[in-house]
Amino acid sequence: MEKSKYQKIVKKYTPKPPILKNGVVAFIIGGIMGVLGNFLVNFYSYSFDLSSKDASVFMIITLVFLGCLLTCLGFFDKWVNFAKCGLIVPITGFAHAMMSAALEYRKEGLVTGVGANMFKLAGSVIIFGVVSAYIFGLLRIIIMGV
Repeated sequence: MEKSKYQKIVKKYTPKPPILKNGVVAFIIGGIMGVLGNFLVNFYSYSFDLSSKDASVFMIITLVFLGCLLTCLGFFDKWVNFAKCGLIVPITGFAHAMMSAALEYRKEGLVTGVGANMFKLAGSVIIFGVVSAYIFGLLRIIIMGV
């Protein structure tokens, strides 16, 4: 069988993903994550008399902790199958990527397993984040001056 014919048959019988449903679910779950983040900022601001900037740091720490904890307990993967990008795009997805890589390689030891492989998935995010922050910082200095 020719390769192009085979590709046509595969394309014909491959189930189509429900793009609209996935988008709506991701939008709603992402909105809930935003509301949760805002609730945590307000909670930390009022409970501990912090500025919203300082409370935002505690909110991020809390969401990273929850993402790691839920990954370790095995719930995060199941919830991502339902919520799609609503859970992967926020900071919880970054925590999940790091924790799942660490869990996968924990049998190889702390240094050669966890330490060497923890940033396997998240390393590209960190690199592109740092490089883009550097470039945009330079552009801001050039355009707006010091």
